[in-house]
Amino acid sequence: MPVEESFEHHSYDVVVVGAGGAGLRAAIAAHEAGARTALICRSLLGKAHTVMAEGGIAAALGNLWPEDNWQVHFRDTMRGGKLLNHWRMAELHAKEAPDRVYELEQWGALFDRTPAGKISQRDFGGHRYARLAHVGDRTGLEMIRALQQRAVSVGIDVFMELTVTDLLKDGDRIAGALGYWRESGRFVVFEAPSVVLATGGIGKSWKVTSNSWECTGDGHALALRAGATLLNMEFVQFHPTGMVWPLSVRGLLVTESVRGDGGVLRNSENKRFMFDYIPEFFKAETADNIEEADRWYEDKRNNRRPPELLPRDEVARAINSEIKAGRGSPHGGVFLDIASRRTPEFIQKRLPSMYHQFKELADVDITKEPMEIGPTCHYVMGGVEVDPDTQVSVVPGLYAAGEVAGGMHGANRLGGNSLSDLIVFGKRAGEYAAAYAKELSGKQPRVTQSDVAGAAAKVLAPFRAGEAQENPYTIHQELQETMQDLVGIIRVEGELKEALERIANLEARAAKVSVEGNRQYNPGWHLALDLRNMLLVSRAVALAALERQESRGGHTRDDFPMTDPYWGGQNVVVQVAQADGTVGPADITIRRQPLPQPPSELAELLEDVH
Repeated sequence: MPVEESFEHHSYDVVVVGAGGAGLRAAIAAHEAGARTALICRSLLGKAHTVMAEGGIAAALGNLWPEDNWQVHFRDTMRGGKLLNHWRMAELHAKEAPDRVYELEQWGALFDRTPAGKISQRDFGGHRYARLAHVGDRTGLEMIRALQQRAVSVGIDVFMELTVTDLLKDGDRIAGALGYWRESGRFVVFEAPSVVLATGGIGKSWKVTSNSWECTGDGHALALRAGATLLNMEFVQFHPTGMVWPLSVRGLLVTESVRGDGGVLRNSENKRFMFDYIPEFFKAETADNIEEADRWYEDKRNNRRPPELLPRDEVARAINSEIKAGRGSPHGGVFLDIASRRTPEFIQKRLPSMYHQFKELADVDITKEPMEIGPTCHYVMGGVEVDPDTQVSVVPGLYAAGEVAGGMHGANRLGGNSLSDLIVFGKRAGEYAAAYAKELSGKQPRVTQSDVAGAAAKVLAPFRAGEAQENPYTIHQELQETMQDLVGIIRVEGELKEALERIANLEARAAKVSVEGNRQYNPGWHLALDLRNMLLVSRAVALAALERQESRGGHTRDDFPMTDPYWGGQNVVVQVAQADGTVGPADITIRRQPLPQPPSELAELLEDVH
């Protein structure tokens, strides 16, 4: 099929790709800074994956615990990330999260309240104090509603159901982006000196995932092909609690709020097994007996936290061990029990979405019986390497915020830190993207017709004729099985090498993918284009996992089961050798890079382990 001679064209100062929490906040910030701003989303506005973040927004408001402050939040974030976080990002996040939450409230977000009328806060794993501002278990939805209303009210241009396929450059600088309308397949060229990536995660490369269909690693792959670096892609978070039954909803998220509000984990022998899996790193602050753990819910000042509220990586590994030891539930998970610990009225008030989800999808009444849950691919801590203050990548004009950006969460993200991450760094990315565009006024980089035609030709390549054509659905299924089986919770060298071999084979086959029909309403074509991104990002994850020879956070190597002080000071960086838009296995380079160390006044905060 020939490349069109005419394309729909738009010119902006800032183009934001992705309309979840980070993208909306970036677009609002850029607009308020005076930039002509476009907001692009693959789906409909308001249907971003952010709505799946149910439990709350982590911010040291101090409404329930006056002792809570940004220093404690910083300390918890760094320790939860196994000290591999970029200290400056963790600092900015902890300091600025309260202002961003109050800003949401000013824009109309309706948070649950304390009896005194303040924003209520709940407990989550890894946080010393209850600090998650929440709206029942629908916090992400409320956040999106508030941000969406703000974006629409200030008049930001929104392009819905449009997929960005390539970033366009002028020399080493960003010049714009090429995309297509998902409905018609018609091409759209955006000319802009600043592009903010806010595309979310990569979970659709795994078979069992909480991620929605949009999470195909678009932003990670776009950045790589444009010459940016990816940081620590080996760190993939498997949320401990996803639904395991029925199979049609396997992987669907079960919020950490269930455990924060009193839910406990039991194996098939009805044993609360988490007491057997308390790591040395967290022993000082974790209850080692049922009596103290249960007292904590009523007297948090004088008791240590239950082990069910350890960071997610620890809980996921414990559940995985119980299942492998033959003590799992009938459908291959374990039991999450809140029914025996809270009244039906409490559960339905605090966890309305979870009650409805299990009742409708699994015919389980969580006020009367336990849930069957198991680990599900949920979040990637790795992402585009950015400057902590400005969120700019190594490519001038290319910014990233939210899950697509790396560094903030280190080796493991604490629950609730995702939503505050989105609004803290979304705002910063939008502001600095607008400032950069303003600096280039009259000297903007230009999009060339040849670059646009070349990028469009790659997008149309699946409409090919000939023999030995491949089906994109088959390749996607095999990729998911490869990543699930070989690059999952537990990893070893042999399996990682096998995964890379399989990915190489899938890449060769993907080059021969063929789709039928035309460009209107063609999901097979959409998936064929998504495969470019998923295969590239999956290779980056497997390479980084092979490189890091230790176990830390969301990366567990069975052949290197301990944390290693050397690796505690090293980032793993992935880059494409030649950023020409065509990436083969040999084009990806991997290297180690020293981790920036915090100044002494912040390092001292990390020495307090109690």
